[in-house]
Amino acid sequence: MQVNRELFDLVMAPNYNPAAVIPVKGEGSRIWDQNGDEYIDFAGGIAVNCLGHCHPALVNALKEQGEKIWHLSNVMTNEPALRLAKKLTDATFAEKVYFANSGAEANEAALKLARRYAIEKFGANKTQIISFAKSFHGRTFFTVTVGGQAAYSDGFGPKPQDIVHCDFNDIEAFKALISDNTCAVMMEPIQGEGGIIPANAEFAQTVRELCDKHNALLIFDEVQTGVGRTGNLYAYQGLGVTPDILSTAKALGGGFPIGAMITTTEIASYLKVGTHGSTYGGNPLACAVAEAAFDTVNTPEVLEGVKAKSALFREGLEAINAKYNVFSEIRGEGLLIGAVLNKDYDGRARDFLVASANHKLLTLVAGTNVVRFTPSLVIPNEDIEAGLAAFEKAVADVVNG
Repeated sequence: MQVNRELFDLVMAPNYNPAAVIPVKGEGSRIWDQNGDEYIDFAGGIAVNCLGHCHPALVNALKEQGEKIWHLSNVMTNEPALRLAKKLTDATFAEKVYFANSGAEANEAALKLARRYAIEKFGANKTQIISFAKSFHGRTFFTVTVGGQAAYSDGFGPKPQDIVHCDFNDIEAFKALISDNTCAVMMEPIQGEGGIIPANAEFAQTVRELCDKHNALLIFDEVQTGVGRTGNLYAYQGLGVTPDILSTAKALGGGFPIGAMITTTEIASYLKVGTHGSTYGGNPLACAVAEAAFDTVNTPEVLEGVKAKSALFREGLEAINAKYNVFSEIRGEGLLIGAVLNKDYDGRARDFLVASANHKLLTLVAGTNVVRFTPSLVIPNEDIEAGLAAFEKAVADVVNG
């Protein structure tokens, strides 16, 4: 059987349009394709591969657990899930954990819990959910409707109701929307898909205060920002605002699918037996790998390293921009970095991604106007430098047409 890009078009649903290159091997911050060509990875599986490819700690955890027990269903619990839940609660504001398989599922659980909590505690009218323009919370029908990009939720029929959107970082607009009928506010501490846009501290603080005033739950979607990505274990810890519910996924498993919703004991008590569930959520394989990833990332060495590597990354991007003048700003936190194109290159982010791939560098976009970088949190400095040298060639290609 010829396993190539053409086979994708024959056998796969057409909702993706992957590159022609098919990677077959990865190690650290490098991957190799079917032809043996080597690439530097600044994409990290979209902020998932927090320890790069095939990190020994994750490989060992998978091998060891793979020879013990794979799946039980939630009729029984298991040791890796309990250990991971304890570590999550020890390291955060939370006291209770619900495991799922993805960020969308963690967000779905968060939204269902918020509605259940509000209706049971305050009455049937308390159902409004406020989210933000350009936000992204997943692809289930509930989460994609809460997400602030109508293009992803239009065309599928009637949407879940009582969901409203506000401009991000707009305090006055938010004040005008929130009321005693608001059950929850969902926000990303840094909007990822929306263009790497950080919440400013005053805005986040005001959202927290108004949620308290109106008995609304504050849900932080930390699917992309969590598990060390910003240089804090979770971004809320650097923002100084504590949510009521937090979703985490992506980097939580370091490449193995897992998600979690974490919250307080009081709020979690409304998720009574039978109200929500997941066949695979909290399975021993995923939790064993996630525990190894979490233990490896949640150290001063790695978290401080993220901040140092971020500075190196930004210096390199600023130096490239000083030569070629293509970016209006470099924004983000830690190793969640967005290079925002200036008006001369408006809407051309994909051109930079394609040019990078031509120079054996994997990058991302966030919308049409931002080149996004989410590399491994432990990427060697020499790989940052080599990748930036490749990126400079890519920028030169775009600039020179």
